[in-house]
Amino acid sequence: MTFHQPPPPDHSPQGVGPLGAGAPTGPVLPARKGRRWLKYGAVALVSLFIGVGIGTSGGSAEPGEGTASAKAAPRPTVTVTQTAEAGTPKPAPTVTETETVTAQPKKTEKPGPAVAFSGEGEYLVGQDIKAGTYKTAGPENEFGCYWERAKDASGEFGSIIANNNLNGPGRVTLNNGEYFKTNRCQEWKRVG
Repeated sequence: MTFHQPPPPDHSPQGVGPLGAGAPTGPVLPARKGRRWLKYGAVALVSLFIGVGIGTSGGSAEPGEGTASAKAAPRPTVTVTQTAEAGTPKPAPTVTETETVTAQPKKTEKPGPAVAFSGEGEYLVGQDIKAGTYKTAGPENEFGCYWERAKDASGEFGSIIANNNLNGPGRVTLNNGEYFKTNRCQEWKRVG
């Protein structure tokens, strides 16, 4: 907050200002503004010297403490020894047991021989298809459904046990170790 003092009375002759004739006449303000910085600057300078003095002394209340010339005094060391009372049982050690459990995979049956198969191909009974009686709905087209039971996969005429050409539904009984050949038939399904 700034307070202004009223200007001092003007004692100059009428029409003549402080700067001479022709200068504006009016109240002349004292040159106090220049002294204001001097006043605050002096306060700041004194504060600076006091702060520097406190800083170099380390702010210590005891003489010699905080200066480079002070000698470090040895500090006392306290050692506490704890002894167990006779007859006091020692605490039992804590034992943590960790057990690893591995999930066992579910037992699944191995896929065995099929009980239904395509009407086009050659199959080993007992390995590719299960032994038993199979049924088909008949031929896929007008050329008929051919099936053949054989002793081996040679394709020789002498290895044929039984065969047939179906124009409608049909059944055949297959035994383990036989070969079953089927052409142009609908799917075969085990029925017994």
